Amino acid sequence: MLPGKPVAPRPVVRPVAAREEVVGPPCPACGTPNPPGRKFCRRCATPLNPQAAPAPLPWWRTVWPFRRRVRAGSGRWVRLLVILLVVLALCAGGFLLLPAGRALFEDTRDKLGGTKAVTATRVTASAAVPGHPASNTEDGLSNRYWGAPGPGASVTYTFGKPFRLVDLIITNGASDSPEQYATEARALRMDMEVTSSDGTVHRESVSLSDKAGPQTVTTGISDVVRVRLVLHSVTGLRAGRHVALAEVEFYQRS
Repeated sequence: MLPGKPVAPRPVVRPVAAREEVVGPPCPACGTPNPPGRKFCRRCATPLNPQAAPAPLPWWRTVWPFRRRVRAGSGRWVRLLVILLVVLALCAGGFLLLPAGRALFEDTRDKLGGTKAVTATRVTASAAVPGHPASNTEDGLSNRYWGAPGPGASVTYTFGKPFRLVDLIITNGASDSPEQYATEARALRMDMEVTSSDGTVHRESVSLSDKAGPQTVTTGISDVVRVRLVLHSVTGLRAGRHVALAEVEFYQRS
């Protein structure tokens, strides 16, 4: 009996599973489609529905009490009340600071702008020695003067229309010449009363140096219609002399 011949095993055919077609939103990272409802990609595990980052808060929400989170209206009325109080405080502060701000604005204009002379329409004095009337202080000549009998005498300048009085220049004594200056008595202090068109009176004490030549006094007063100067602190007054005031010049903003 002959030995049997080996027979090769016959190949077994196995069925290949059909590739499942997935329809759904693609992964934002790799583009693989994913079934609806998945939270992570089936290929790379990237979150499919990442939540957007919250928008940054405005700067005023970072300051107390605005930085608190609002939950069911919690703190909303507190913030509204704070905002209302801040607005009222700003309005009150602006109302109170308005005169100071206006004065600062006018002073700035005075410093930045030029000036021009203003001439009074009327000059009167409470007293004057013969030959030396008060009008000599407005004649543009510094070698003629107003002669007052003593301290307490006053000179008043009236103007035709209101103006912004920026400066006034006072030439004290009998003349701007050093040789003639001390020949008569001088007032080293004057009380200045400036009247505005609305009737407001501004009072200021003006101190003068005992020297010849013009001396500038800065004022900065609006709507001026009248200026009155009262002589005080007289020096050099003795028998045969009187108090001399050579020139008073007024300047407004040009």
